[in-house]
Amino acid sequence: MSPRAGNAGPPTLAFVESPVQLLNVLEWAHVHARRGAADPVPAVPGQVRRPATGISAPGAELTIVVLSPTDPMTRGQLRRMADLARDEGYRVRWEEARGGTAAPFQTIGGLAGSLRRADRIVMGDPFSRYVQLLLTITRARDLVVVDDGTATMEFVAQLARGERLVRWHRKGGRPGARDLLFAPVSSSARRRLTPSARRRVEVFSSMPVTETPAGVTVTANDFGWTRARFGPPRITKGADMVGTSLVETGVVDGDRYLEAVQTLAKAHGATRYFAHRRESTEKLHRLAAETGLEIVRPDLPLELIARRGPIGRTILSFPSTVVHTLPLALAGTGVRVAVCDIDPAWLTENASPRAQGFLSGVTGTAKDVHRLAAVAGPA
Repeated sequence: MSPRAGNAGPPTLAFVESPVQLLNVLEWAHVHARRGAADPVPAVPGQVRRPATGISAPGAELTIVVLSPTDPMTRGQLRRMADLARDEGYRVRWEEARGGTAAPFQTIGGLAGSLRRADRIVMGDPFSRYVQLLLTITRARDLVVVDDGTATMEFVAQLARGERLVRWHRKGGRPGARDLLFAPVSSSARRRLTPSARRRVEVFSSMPVTETPAGVTVTANDFGWTRARFGPPRITKGADMVGTSLVETGVVDGDRYLEAVQTLAKAHGATRYFAHRRESTEKLHRLAAETGLEIVRPDLPLELIARRGPIGRTILSFPSTVVHTLPLALAGTGVRVAVCDIDPAWLTENASPRAQGFLSGVTGTAKDVHRLAAVAGPA
């Protein structure tokens, strides 16, 4: 597929490691194309908006670099998203960035020239050590962070407070040996992600951003590309449930999670469970056996799956990115998104001390959702 025709913007490299990140790069490109056509971008309530002086539409010069993970489910979704990006006319470069000991050196070496030439870098995960290492090479004047789920909220808050970049679910305490070894690179990335006279920084997000670092441009992601490209969906009478990887990340106890899913499904008549791409096969088999739910392994991000349909009239979720993104992607369809709080008793002993407050914040700041109380397990 040839690059998109039209006025070319500055050479732009986008680095993605997940399907959602690639989706949000496409949403970012769509918004900036609209902005280039003098179509104002709507603000997300609660976000600070600043003028995007000097930022032009990406045009034909956007190249999306996929730093491919090893997880089969993630790779499959990324392949599908890469096809959609090519259909939109963008270049996609697939890198087996984790395909062996030598892979990182080969990947970084192969990208070094493009990194030095790029005027703009778009990234989906500023916490990624891979991305932080790539940032030490670039001379780009414009840096853009697109949504990588709820982690975007924590990234912006940490940047505003001048803290080191650490994922919210990491256990509190002293950094480990690998953290100390990588600390100079992480500190360099944080400095580069701080706006200056030589560098502009944009955050493109559908999440509520309340602590905005001085000089950072916050642009609202309203999922306009998704709504224009897919749907409207056929809506069924029942309810669907959205899975989460909170068990896999060590935040929530597996038995408590299964009990909560079972109770929610029974109370709301849910019949399908859309699995998160990181959920383990063993956990999903147990969910299917003990709850009777049909387990669905989506081949695209849930925002696209829901928009394509069919989808239940009610979507049940625990605190996660989708409680912010699905109401935007499904705007005007009549689908209700309901979120169930995480009971503190479900947390594991290894959960970060910040976990409960962060998860409550994810739920409490969500717009256009119905909030459910935490459920008790079956007697």
